[in-house]
Amino acid sequence: MNKKIIIAGGGTGGHIFPAIAIANALKQKQPGIEFLFVGAKGKMEMDRVPQAGYSIVGIDIAGLNRSSLIKNIGLPVKIIKSFFQVRKIFKDFKPDAVIGVGGYSTFPVLKQAQAKGIPTFIHESNSFAGKSNKMLSKGATRIFTGTDGMERFFPAEKITVTGNPVRKQIVEAAITKDKALAFFGLEANKTTLLVVGGSLGAKSINEAVLTGLDELLNAGLQVIWQTGKSLAAEAAQQAVLHKEVWANEFITNMEYAYAAADMVIARAGAMTVAEICVVKKPAIFVPYPFAAEDHQTVNAQQLVNKNAAIMVKDAEAKSSVVKMAVGLAADEHKRKEISANLSRLAITNAAERVADEILNTIK
Repeated sequence: MNKKIIIAGGGTGGHIFPAIAIANALKQKQPGIEFLFVGAKGKMEMDRVPQAGYSIVGIDIAGLNRSSLIKNIGLPVKIIKSFFQVRKIFKDFKPDAVIGVGGYSTFPVLKQAQAKGIPTFIHESNSFAGKSNKMLSKGATRIFTGTDGMERFFPAEKITVTGNPVRKQIVEAAITKDKALAFFGLEANKTTLLVVGGSLGAKSINEAVLTGLDELLNAGLQVIWQTGKSLAAEAAQQAVLHKEVWANEFITNMEYAYAAADMVIARAGAMTVAEICVVKKPAIFVPYPFAAEDHQTVNAQQLVNKNAAIMVKDAEAKSSVVKMAVGLAADEHKRKEISANLSRLAITNAAERVADEILNTIK
């Protein structure tokens, strides 16, 4: 009989893209598998998952708001309601296994599966484990991690280090730099800087680039700029004024952006870090300081320790990140050295590794 699998999680591209990559790998190995994604209502997975060709159900769940305690008043009610919603989802779908990739919906879905004795699998992409995954780990069948050294968070005997699943269109991209630059309407003879703050944007990075744009352009750089909603209008205006600037809220074809780029300024979400390793582009990471347990700093530091990236603190971004970018653009030897070190860290088959482990367990 064909297996039924629930995949829970979302909130950011860093959770959604690995989830879709794992589903694709499972489907390729066993085409008859039936999938159902479970996400949080109002979050980006409710759009992105159907775009990838999968069904998704939304539940009423939210996380703890650390910046405003008063906004947490309705949280207990949402959590209780989500458990009732999950119970109905399980009754209707009858899953054979459940995979959690992180995000608000992961906890109630995996907790229900564990209570029912259904095999549960966790994928922890970050170098510092989230609270929900730590709480779920004792009841998990298997835990897949993006990096080694995760025994401090999870039972060692349950861990398999797989790396982080990178989107296939990035792993398998065969786009020439000239073609990619033409896609963005940029010139072939200039150093190209890709600025990307993750799927939701990054205020400090955007402000730094907006303030220092003339400095970047005067140094001979051209810019591909994913803004998110932060400063999107201002960035779009700069793109109209300067032919060396391409700006948009979201880059759908990231494989083209990476192919066009000589270097990157980015947040340090686990998936961005994994993609940077695969495409081997020198990066200046500006970790988001309010990420849970400051995990983005830990993600970036792992590459910095291997001379495979540069890191700037969020508070120092406005004063120093543009100067660093100009300096890195002028230092071709440094860029080649970082690229070589990144190539040793790249994992291109993480989704297949996860799929194999899951299928071997539930066969």
